[in-house]
Amino acid sequence: MTATATAPPTIGLPEPEIVSTSAADSATGPVMSPADHCVSPPVPAAASPASPHLVALTAPEAIPVPTREIAVTTDGLTRSYNGINAVDGVNLRVPTGGIYGLLGPSGAGKSTILKLLVGLTRPTSGRMSILGHPVSPRHPPPPGAIGSLIEGPSYYPGLTGRENLTMMASYLGLPSSRVTYVLAGVDLSGHENKRVKHYSTGMRQRLGLAMALLADPPLIVLDEPTDGLDPAEAAEIRGLIVTLARREGKTIIVSSRFLSEIGQMADTVGVIRAGRLRYQGPLSGLHDDGVIEMTVSAPTAVSTLLTSLGVPHEVHDAVVRTAMMSDNAIGELITSIVTSGTTVYRVQTVRRTLEEAFLELTDPPSPVTQPLTATREAWPP
Repeated sequence: MTATATAPPTIGLPEPEIVSTSAADSATGPVMSPADHCVSPPVPAAASPASPHLVALTAPEAIPVPTREIAVTTDGLTRSYNGINAVDGVNLRVPTGGIYGLLGPSGAGKSTILKLLVGLTRPTSGRMSILGHPVSPRHPPPPGAIGSLIEGPSYYPGLTGRENLTMMASYLGLPSSRVTYVLAGVDLSGHENKRVKHYSTGMRQRLGLAMALLADPPLIVLDEPTDGLDPAEAAEIRGLIVTLARREGKTIIVSSRFLSEIGQMADTVGVIRAGRLRYQGPLSGLHDDGVIEMTVSAPTAVSTLLTSLGVPHEVHDAVVRTAMMSDNAIGELITSIVTSGTTVYRVQTVRRTLEEAFLELTDPPSPVTQPLTATREAWPP
């Protein structure tokens, strides 16, 4: 499949602004309606929507081409409810043309961040830029820029999959060939004439993804798209997401509670805890450099020596732990220990697993400090 995009029109947007709302405004209805840049298909008399959460798209004549290597930027993005920050000063940097995984436990603020990006809720304060265009409640993203699946797909259960998409395409002024294209793209060919109420959960998720893709948006936002699916269905959805990014060059933001889920898709991750961005970068960057553990005959004497040398360390029984250092530095340190009369039985490097690193970022902070990381600048060269 080949993605197409039209040249962006001239859009007169002001400089980025700090959006500040009163507490009353924050707790009540949004000022930026999704209808400003996202519209839902008309409701036929004989059908009613099964869910209101899918953000559908306007006609794609104004879809912009990303103008920078960063597709989405937020600075100090904050959303408060009754004085509590559900999103607290988040600075996102989402690269163009890849998969950005928003990772964190339930209630961390992932869904709220995604709703802020697509305009389903308004920020209390902060700046946003999407596809190179400053965004605010008065200046939503360019029409057709974002396709999204937030908190489950919206569909008419009494209609078939094709009828749902055809109705939406007609409303957006899209050709019927686009319906056939996205049905094939999400692997619903052969099931398009079945009523949606008879679809499996995985098929309904694929239909929701097809709706988000119908207008060929450059940016796709997916909120836990594999939630509730069996392993086979989840694998199919992951495969579709990866294909969209790799083959069609889409920029995709996908949220999940599960490290293993994001690890199979994302190029870049943002780890959220209690509304704050705790880490942002490649998944491999969650690994630290590790520590050096030395099993010695006289740990107290070694501790005294390391203190005199200014080397941060911890002592656990016969094991002395220091921060990672160069081969030359550890060699000199071992020589000093042996020269002082202490036997070194074993030296090993210990690194956290990816899961341990993730849990450390998302668990509540421990009252116990870790001096090894707090004074890294004092490590030997």
